Amino acid sequence: MQLQATSISIDNAVAADIPTLCLLLEDLFGIEADFEADTEAQQRGLAMLIAAPDRGIIKVARTTEGKVIGMVSAQLIISTAQGTPAAWLEDMIVDKDYRHAGIGRTLLDAILQWCKDQGVTRAQILVDTENTPAVGYYQHLGWQPTQLQARRMFL
Repeated sequence: MQLQATSISIDNAVAADIPTLCLLLEDLFGIEADFEADTEAQQRGLAMLIAAPDRGIIKVARTTEGKVIGMVSAQLIISTAQGTPAAWLEDMIVDKDYRHAGIGRTLLDAILQWCKDQGVTRAQILVDTENTPAVGYYQHLGWQPTQLQARRMFL
């Protein structure tokens, strides 16, 4: 089903959206080698983010009927390098039935505007290096690769 970005609305996720957001994350984590879908964990994480608007936000794309068809989240950090707030973007996904209609770009524009409104001067997003469509997509939109490499440690 193809929609145009003009026939959707972008707003903030609410608790009632969590089941649908978990389904989107299940699709996303099916692509990313570093993560696995865990509905209970994702429900907790989404609820924490929705409940802490001073720390971050989840933007969602909705059809005119109110169905959530895409999402992206941002979480605020402080950049000591720049001396300003920065943001980590995560969980960028559009339902496969609605891709290639400008919805992803509309979601990113909305979340980046939110970031600017928070005083953010740099946004960062991690991209699975083996997800070549995503790598190309972000490059096309002007996201620049860095010399930094992400590392993690579970605590």
